[in-house]
Amino acid sequence: MVGSPHSNFRERVEHAAEAVLKRNGSVGPLELFQEMRLLQGCHVEGWRQGHEHYRVLQPWIQAGPEKFQKAIRHFQDWVKLRGLRPIEAAHTRRGPGGVEQLQVTEDRDPQWEKFYRTYYTPADLPEKKTERLAAKLNRPPELVVFEKVGDEGNCHECGAELCKGDYLLMEKGQPLCLTCADLDRLVFLPAGDTALSRRSRKHSALAAVVVRFNRKRKRYERQGLLVTEAALAKAEEECATDAPARAAARGHAALARQEEDREFVTALGQAILQRYPNCPAKEARRIAEHTGCRSSGRVGRSAAGRALDASAVNLAVIAHIRHMHTNYDELLMRGTERLAARALVRKAIDRVLAEWSGG
Repeated sequence: MVGSPHSNFRERVEHAAEAVLKRNGSVGPLELFQEMRLLQGCHVEGWRQGHEHYRVLQPWIQAGPEKFQKAIRHFQDWVKLRGLRPIEAAHTRRGPGGVEQLQVTEDRDPQWEKFYRTYYTPADLPEKKTERLAAKLNRPPELVVFEKVGDEGNCHECGAELCKGDYLLMEKGQPLCLTCADLDRLVFLPAGDTALSRRSRKHSALAAVVVRFNRKRKRYERQGLLVTEAALAKAEEECATDAPARAAARGHAALARQEEDREFVTALGQAILQRYPNCPAKEARRIAEHTGCRSSGRVGRSAAGRALDASAVNLAVIAHIRHMHTNYDELLMRGTERLAARALVRKAIDRVLAEWSGG
């Protein structure tokens, strides 16, 4: 029996809410609408940056009155069913003049503003975790400075030319040089030294994150921090004092990771042999070492892989067979489309799987 449109929409709301709650530990209306693709992330970002086109956010929610009300009703029903606990947070942005309050609605209706500021967390979340989550939700976003990648542009206030490589702050959609943004007394600290960056940020009363747009990857990438000279000097002094202790700690952590990786590869190899008892032991070990390589992004390092889930084990074995026991790589080099090449080697993979599983 095909579900009604109403039940399908309810399921869509509930699935979106569950996804956000699982990912963030909390869920609010704005995050729900983003997950449902009723609100675009670029609009939220423009709103947080104070862009003049995004003075308020509610008009950018892509839902008619009826759909909007249904989404809210289903969301509130889901919150009650899950027994979630509310946390009220603040919507703010960090500007050169300090922290500014953001509004979601055109008329600044107190009830609706409170609705949008309310997030929900599991009722059984420990008190300390709840406090940390509330602090995170109420923390204003960091002040962001952009490294210019284009050749043309001028400061909106003083008219100074902004050249490639210069830093600028976007204020209500307009570029400001660091002098007009009152950030010119800060010094740049390149990314790379985590301890130095963390301590400099901690000691700096005024700080900003520097990002640069990577045209190839089509995303902004963090380049470092702008901090006060005094903060940087104090951080450098602290880092010099405890450098030996931190180096020793890094060494111990590296050894612990190596031991953890050895244990995981052994367990993964055993899981492979349990599912495929006729698989040669050396090949099982090779599969485990390859797919379980730390930071590889392969299936063995996924949550399912680390849990030795059967589906993850199967995917790792199939990938190995595809590359090592078929002509799949050769087909790709000939120009065969990936999905077509996979279809061509599927029977060969099935034969090896049958042999290894004893079926």
